[in-house]
Amino acid sequence: MRNTMLKFRCSSVLLAALLAPLLSTQAFAAPMLVTLYKNLQCTCCEAYAKFLEGQGFKVEVKPVRDLHSIDQKAGVPDALEGCHTSFIGGYVVIGHVPVDAIRKLLAERPKIVGISIPGMSSMPANLPGMPGPRSQPVAIYEIAADGSPSKIFMTVP
Repeated sequence: MRNTMLKFRCSSVLLAALLAPLLSTQAFAAPMLVTLYKNLQCTCCEAYAKFLEGQGFKVEVKPVRDLHSIDQKAGVPDALEGCHTSFIGGYVVIGHVPVDAIRKLLAERPKIVGISIPGMSSMPANLPGMPGPRSQPVAIYEIAADGSPSKIFMTVP
């Protein structure tokens, strides 16, 4: 009986050791919180929030009268502002940024304020939360921490 219990324990430990690398710690982690500030009159932001929730994020939407002041406090230059500003994992994410770009940002953790697809009325179609066809790639810009000119973080086909 004792040998059987010892074999069972050894087998359990061995099995756990073999399976450990296959189990992602993210599978057990709570969803990452997103705080999304939006202009009162904007309607596309809720669609973007639903998109993020569908990707496993927990989104809190906060309608505000002065999104510009939130952007300024976060260090976002006027040229990179959009219709909503999200705070995700210590970064600012402006506009309808695809989740691949957000995951890249969170995985690489560059020393920047965040990323942006700028604009309000000129937001490109066929991005998360934005309907319609798109005929050309869309650039996602870095928001530099030191105020230097923005560079392209990545391009969405």
